[in-house]
Amino acid sequence: MKTLQTGDDEKSDFVKITRKINFFASMNMGLLEKILTYVTLYEYGAGEKVCRQGEKGDAFYAVKAGRLTVSVKKGLIFSKKLAELGPGDFFGEMALIDRAPRNATIACETAAKLFVLLSEHFEAAMRENPKLAEEMKSLAAARRFELIHNT
Repeated sequence: MKTLQTGDDEKSDFVKITRKINFFASMNMGLLEKILTYVTLYEYGAGEKVCRQGEKGDAFYAVKAGRLTVSVKKGLIFSKKLAELGPGDFFGEMALIDRAPRNATIACETAAKLFVLLSEHFEAAMRENPKLAEEMKSLAAARRFELIHNT
């Protein structure tokens, strides 16, 4: 993993991705700009794992470039591929709210560039906007319900 420089083009890409996500769609531009100051762009190599099932969720990721695989471990050896992610996709949004253990392992099939927002930075921005923080908690509760009842 390598940290990359971000400019206006990259920040614009992050905003385009996150505007499609319930967690971010209701944010005003002022708050989103605050969050942008915390977002980092990383480059991962092919085969590199971004996060592992069971690890503490500590960040949200948005895919700028590359292809990633989502898999879950069933038993001691068997791993089941659930999905592929590509540019514009995202994962880890629940980590922004509750830091629960990861439900899956995410690995890079190709070299990838990912925007990363750490939970602690998101929480700092939410402390400045309590009304939005309550809305985020409500969205998280709905998402948890959806995950529990659709698996």
